[in-house]
Amino acid sequence: MSAIAWIAVGSLAAWGWLLLGQGFFWRTDQRLPAGSARSEPETWPRVAVVVPARDEAEVLPLSLPSLLVQDYPGEAEILLVDDGSTDGTGKLACELSARYGGLPLTVTSPGEPEPGWTGKLWALRHGIALARARGLDRGRGLDRARHGEPGGPEFLLLTDADIAHEPDSLRLLVAAAVGNDLDLVSQMARLRVVGAWERLVVPAFVYFFAQLYPFRWINRSRRPRATAAAGGCVLLRTETAERAGVPESIRQAVIDDVSLARAVRQAGGRIWLGLAERVDSVRPYPRLADLWRMVSRSAYAQLRHNPLVLAGTVAGLALVYLVPPVALATGLFGGDAAAGWAGGLAWAVMAVTYAPMLHHYRQPLWLAPTLPFTALLYLLMTVDSAVQHYRGRGASWKGRTYSRPQAAPDR
Repeated sequence: MSAIAWIAVGSLAAWGWLLLGQGFFWRTDQRLPAGSARSEPETWPRVAVVVPARDEAEVLPLSLPSLLVQDYPGEAEILLVDDGSTDGTGKLACELSARYGGLPLTVTSPGEPEPGWTGKLWALRHGIALARARGLDRGRGLDRARHGEPGGPEFLLLTDADIAHEPDSLRLLVAAAVGNDLDLVSQMARLRVVGAWERLVVPAFVYFFAQLYPFRWINRSRRPRATAAAGGCVLLRTETAERAGVPESIRQAVIDDVSLARAVRQAGGRIWLGLAERVDSVRPYPRLADLWRMVSRSAYAQLRHNPLVLAGTVAGLALVYLVPPVALATGLFGGDAAAGWAGGLAWAVMAVTYAPMLHHYRQPLWLAPTLPFTALLYLLMTVDSAVQHYRGRGASWKGRTYSRPQAAPDR
């Protein structure tokens, strides 16, 4: 056989392993644990909803009202941490609270991050500390303290400012955590898919994430390496957070969700991660440039800023995603039947594994064969992330640049 045929066979073998040996990552059946809606606790724990927000006036009217109107039977309040916004985010949040009512809202600001902190984790630190310090029952906090009762929340819902929740979202998250004795419950919010570039890139983003961190492995394993979370929606047991020392222990992490999950698991916590059905991101990414920035700002941090890992990643992406269409074209137009058959079968398996994610995102299945092109875009985004890192620009978000951001730690 020709060299391209052997390479195509290697790609086909890789896809056989991915299909059966990578935790069935391509399946989309990891949802909130079965029976969570029916296993409601007798006494609902107190919850503090902490929302870090920096210049989020565009999306806040679509997300904050969904938190304010949560149908939660226990005590809960929202702490929106205005992280140096210049677009009136804090004022708008107060106006929305006055308009919609519902859960009590407090808007607070921590000031600029101290050295060694990323902006989001600095905001979360401030919000979590405030929730712990005063408890949730403003009128009876001192009475509780006199009787030896905890005044702070039992759970923290850490949710981004662009995340909208269905009215029963908090109830279901808490029921899942309490009913299954979980310390961290995280849902991968359904990202916005409207424009052409979003349709091409966004479902693949979640597909690649699940391939890297198979949800089924995470939910069944206690190994720190088989651990991840989705930062847009994380319900965290406060006691476990204190035991894990978060967010202080991960204060430099750009990929804060994976770092958080590892810190919790290393502290002995039980973790669950799955796809959300009632939690959605409302942030638009209408242009390729917007999606490019979303991926490239942290891609090289995921590779631990290691050029050898980068080279291996590029080679792996090329073998798995780019070789199949090239081999098929070689077979069709170059007369190399072996390369054509191996490449075509590999491409078919690739499309079959991508179809469930497209279905989850309510996208047409004819997009499945476009995955090699999308993978090429991600390859270029990853290389660009490394280039920006070595230029000293590092990760950038909302006017802040972390020139040497820290990867998710392995301790």
